[in-house]
Amino acid sequence: MTKFDLKHDDEDDDRSFLAKMGSKEWIIVYLLCLVGLLNYLDRTMISTMRSSIMEKIPMSNADFGMLTSIFLFSYGLFSPIGGFLADRFQRSRIIIISTCIWSIVTWLTSYVSNFETLLITRVLMGISEACYLPAALALITDYHGNKTRSLAIGIHMTGIIAGQSLGFVGGWLAEWHTWNYAFYLFGILGVLYSIILAFVLKDNPLPQEPSQSLLFEKKIHFFQALKALMTKLNFNILLVFWCFLGIVGWLIMGWLPTYYQEHFHLSQGKAGLYATGYLYPFSMIGVVVGGLLADRWNQTNKKARILIPIIGLIMAIPGILLAVQTNFFEMAILGFIIYAFTKVFSDANLMPILCTIIEAKYRATAYGILNLFACMVGGLGIYVGGILRDSHVDFNHIFIFAAIIMLVCIFLLFVLLNTSKIEKRV
Repeated sequence: MTKFDLKHDDEDDDRSFLAKMGSKEWIIVYLLCLVGLLNYLDRTMISTMRSSIMEKIPMSNADFGMLTSIFLFSYGLFSPIGGFLADRFQRSRIIIISTCIWSIVTWLTSYVSNFETLLITRVLMGISEACYLPAALALITDYHGNKTRSLAIGIHMTGIIAGQSLGFVGGWLAEWHTWNYAFYLFGILGVLYSIILAFVLKDNPLPQEPSQSLLFEKKIHFFQALKALMTKLNFNILLVFWCFLGIVGWLIMGWLPTYYQEHFHLSQGKAGLYATGYLYPFSMIGVVVGGLLADRWNQTNKKARILIPIIGLIMAIPGILLAVQTNFFEMAILGFIIYAFTKVFSDANLMPILCTIIEAKYRATAYGILNLFACMVGGLGIYVGGILRDSHVDFNHIFIFAAIIMLVCIFLLFVLLNTSKIEKRV
């Protein structure tokens, strides 16, 4: 345990809850929460202005789809490298540089006039954004010990979920002005915010004890890190778990609007509103609740960070089954709300679980690898869903398939629970 952790353990009880939430370690979370919002808003808003872009830049539907695919490919492929950079150098500097570069790329996108250049900006955005999330989560875990780690990650995740949900702002601004305007506006805002971060965002001071300083040794090598991670059984179990859970997320979120539209005969606009308007707010609440519960329970049970996601998925499965087996629209909404609220317990605890099985010096690289495979299975999930629909498979069966995958995820967490040596790390 570091001096930093001892300070937390001894002094936290003497401070009020509000005072603790305003301390330095929490200010770091709030700062990064806004960065996470910009990160996901900048990447997703292009999908909401499809018509406006295609009116100005000649391209086919396949070309437009390639804009998302090339982003995911470059983002996923570079994620392990981005994570390694955060382990090798100062995490705060990587975050600031990443934010500044992707914001500049966002701003430059507003001046694009042809498809080829737009494709290049999507590649550059994927590469630059890939450096952010592993570094941010690792920095948060550097500041937050076992009492607050999951809640801190959960609060940060609310910014990411908010960024996803606000993607419609791009389409709205494109109709109000031009498609270029949103990229120009958020690009400038991102650059300005990165300048602010340069003055206030700092790494947590390194521990002074020799035994602990080894955990934060920066002179590591990429292939050394890969070998150390990929030869760990527990990490590979967690990797497979995250991949399967990613397939579930893409299957449900990708096809939920179409399900509402076809099963309940809603218009496209209403189906999209119901698919996002309920799920995103409850996901934001759920990721905080899942983090808070894990932190509280972790004080008496060191396996709580694995048990809480298990409980969340056990609750999410009946929610999905309720939603797809009913002909009452309100019941379907309730079922998907239960799913959205409880499934994200895993999101709040993934990085804290990593902290129990991975050395501190490899945390960001480890999350980068998880990000890589999450992007790969994300595309696979959408593709599999398309194949099932082309084969005229009923939506009920698609969502039941997602529920079965969640059962597999529960099984993997139980395997991890029984094979992991859950220990208190920095």
